[in-house]
Amino acid sequence: MDLLTPESLGILFAVGLLAGFVDSIAGGGGLLTIPALLAAGLSPAEALATGKLQSSFGSLSATVKFVRRGEVHPGSMRTMILCTFVGAGAGATLVQMLDPSFLRDVIPILLIGIALYLLLSPKAGDVDAHQRIGEHAFALSVGTGIGFYDGFFGPGTGTFFAIAFVSLLGHNLRKATAHTKVLNLTSNVASLLFFIVGGHVLWTVGLLMGVAQYIGAQAGAHMVIRNGARVVRPMLVVASIVITAKLVWTDEHNILRELFTAAAAWIA
Repeated sequence: MDLLTPESLGILFAVGLLAGFVDSIAGGGGLLTIPALLAAGLSPAEALATGKLQSSFGSLSATVKFVRRGEVHPGSMRTMILCTFVGAGAGATLVQMLDPSFLRDVIPILLIGIALYLLLSPKAGDVDAHQRIGEHAFALSVGTGIGFYDGFFGPGTGTFFAIAFVSLLGHNLRKATAHTKVLNLTSNVASLLFFIVGGHVLWTVGLLMGVAQYIGAQAGAHMVIRNGARVVRPMLVVASIVITAKLVWTDEHNILRELFTAAAAWIA
């Protein structure tokens, strides 16, 4: 389709609204925006770069909302922000030299583990719990590691951050989501800078969808503040399952897909 027709721009704006809403709660907005951009005629590189631009608006919107409501204080997260920025920049640099496809077998398994953790631990994240590691250790390990992952590959980044805040720093799910958005914004901006240098960003489309993401993320962040774990937990479970299904379904060589295919053939 013609990318700049009113109809196609309207569809992309609507996708941006929904993606911003979903992403601000549990992550996974890229599952909506990247396929929509590819369907609109962008190349894979353009879709990824433009997706980072508009998702930066969404994470900025949610961050602003959480900061204004006192749910998170970025000034106290300076080390985490720095480590996440460095990690994401390194990942975005390395992805231009290496094929990230080897992660397609690993990430679905991790996401299934997260879904099971939330389902089998129904009280996890309801209230603040015991902190298992210091914040500097968290910044160096989780901030750098997940930041690198977001720059290098990306799917499930928000989910990984949120679960790390719950399981390692003892945050409740509402606080974890608020802190996640700060680091999501950091990794998005760091990755975007490298895509801008590469000249792959379609600014008109990215800014239009960015406005939509900003609006959608405001609504999603408001829902998190109002409902806390009641809305975050099921959304995280759904996001983990959907991202896993997307990664497995679109990769015919994924080990989980091969196992499912073999099992189905054996049953038949």
